[in-house]
Amino acid sequence: MSGAREAILGAVRRASERTVDPAVIAAEAAALVAEPWLYRPAAGAGELIDRFLEKITSPRLAGTYDRIDEIVDLPRSVSRYLKLHGLGASVALEPEPPLSALEWGDIDVHATIAANEAVSVVIARWGIAETGTLILHSGPHNPGLFSFLPLHFVVALKCEAIVSYLEDYLTAFSQTGEGLPRIINFITGSSGTTDIEATFVRGAHGPRFLHVILIGRP
Repeated sequence: MSGAREAILGAVRRASERTVDPAVIAAEAAALVAEPWLYRPAAGAGELIDRFLEKITSPRLAGTYDRIDEIVDLPRSVSRYLKLHGLGASVALEPEPPLSALEWGDIDVHATIAANEAVSVVIARWGIAETGTLILHSGPHNPGLFSFLPLHFVVALKCEAIVSYLEDYLTAFSQTGEGLPRIINFITGSSGTTDIEATFVRGAHGPRFLHVILIGRP
């Protein structure tokens, strides 16, 4: 055992004493991502938005969706969802100015969220077609708890914000010139777990229902 231990520690010491040119490291890292099509899965057939919706509504993610032309139509879409599921006309509305400025009519909206909140409505920054993932950034008008506390999680997403792969999101975000937010949430489907007797249960660690409202017609 002592001989094996010394051999391992000796290898670690030799590796730590070796110096490598930073330019060589940078070149090797760049080579790994120079041809992403060689290692990422094929995009599949169909239009970008169709692929995204196919993932969202798959049995694994179990989401639903609606489509509207403009953000001004969002309150009517939310109202349809509330009535369809027999929910009260009250939602925790993310205090994002484009949402707060809308005319919500008979829906009671509040900019705070409770632990037992029935419905929250937020805006996602991007969507990823490969996995059906929604990406949300935290900020002064984007409290993270709106994504975790409600039973029904309603997410508005602009069609032009849907990209093919995670790498495309990173590229798009880098081009905005914004600094990194404190929190980035990657949400893929409703919450679920198989911790108890290997039985799949939804809503264990977050929202049980996910509903995406796509804005725009490409």
